[in-house]
Amino acid sequence: MTIAIALRQRGFEVAVYEQSTELREIGAAVALSANATRKLDRLGVLAEILELATQPTELIYRNWRDGGRITAHPVRKDGAYRAKFGAPYLGIHRAHLQQILSKAHGPSGLHLGHKLTRISETGEDMRLEFANGATCEVELVIGADGVRSMVRQWLTGKPGYVYSGTSAFRGIVPAHKLPQLPDPQGLQFWMGPDAHLLHYAIGPEGGDVNFFAVVEGPASWPGGDKWQIASNLQEATEKFVGWHPAVIEMISAGWVDLRWGLFVVRQPRRWYRGRVVLIGDAVHGMLPHHGQGANTTIEDAITLVELLGHFGWDDLDRTLSQYDALRRQRTRIIQRSSWATNTKLHLADGPDLADRDKRVSQFPERFGWIHAHDARSVARTNLAATARG
Repeated sequence: MTIAIALRQRGFEVAVYEQSTELREIGAAVALSANATRKLDRLGVLAEILELATQPTELIYRNWRDGGRITAHPVRKDGAYRAKFGAPYLGIHRAHLQQILSKAHGPSGLHLGHKLTRISETGEDMRLEFANGATCEVELVIGADGVRSMVRQWLTGKPGYVYSGTSAFRGIVPAHKLPQLPDPQGLQFWMGPDAHLLHYAIGPEGGDVNFFAVVEGPASWPGGDKWQIASNLQEATEKFVGWHPAVIEMISAGWVDLRWGLFVVRQPRRWYRGRVVLIGDAVHGMLPHHGQGANTTIEDAITLVELLGHFGWDDLDRTLSQYDALRRQRTRIIQRSSWATNTKLHLADGPDLADRDKRVSQFPERFGWIHAHDARSVARTNLAATARG
């Protein structure tokens, strides 16, 4: 939706094909950091997002057993995050974000209930075929179809996604049902042996808490090509026995009848082929431990729009090659760091904790570069350098 809005604002004709029959997401929220919110502000949608989102007071890391603060960094508190990065950090229900973006896009050119089944080349255009019998021919296909991307399968000939060996339970709980939770307006990581719990407030007044409880295992994913498998409360809480009561309270209030497998995407050698290009999870699906899946996808979108707006259709291969070059290294580093972070979050008590605690205490210094990134400025600087060279 972001790339469609941005392309339209640059004068391109765009059609969005979505396999779902309606835009909705149940039981999920999304964290938007400054590297995305500054772009959403430029697109004219941030004001509406702010009305339905919550800015966390702090980023807090806690001990799994007693809930003690290991370290904390101000976010909304004292206006620290916005002062440092020039844009807010927000938690919002994914359905609300989709509604705002779809409103900004408008109904024209938005095609729901279109599951892609085949891609083929027809001269200089690309032909798309859908399960409902519809077809279309387009000048450029932008595959934003997630970790199990059909577009990536056409581009590379391989599935390309890998199970991480970890899984998660999730939910959204009214804050008033969590009396044992300290700092309910904070963005918090509870870290412990073989598991961690992440949660943050969402909604206009922060009245709900979105959580994501990640555990090691199962060793192999039993769900095949399905994201989710049936589960139960015992499975959801067995890795959290002995944890702080607030952790058990929160998980027990979530949708623990489902367990989500966590997958990553092996980045293909090239992000494009001919008139087909990938963005987002379809090309760099990552573990969520830096909260950058949605944010790096928005970065991809803005980068590609800047390049297309500059070159138009005159030299598409050059456009896509520069897009690939600008986005590959950054997303790969974040991918790898997210995977390494999983290990740090799941340490058992022992001598390694001192190093982990030092790392999380240095979060702004170690990872501020993620949030400070401005994809539009980077693209424009690259274009200016290319013009000079």
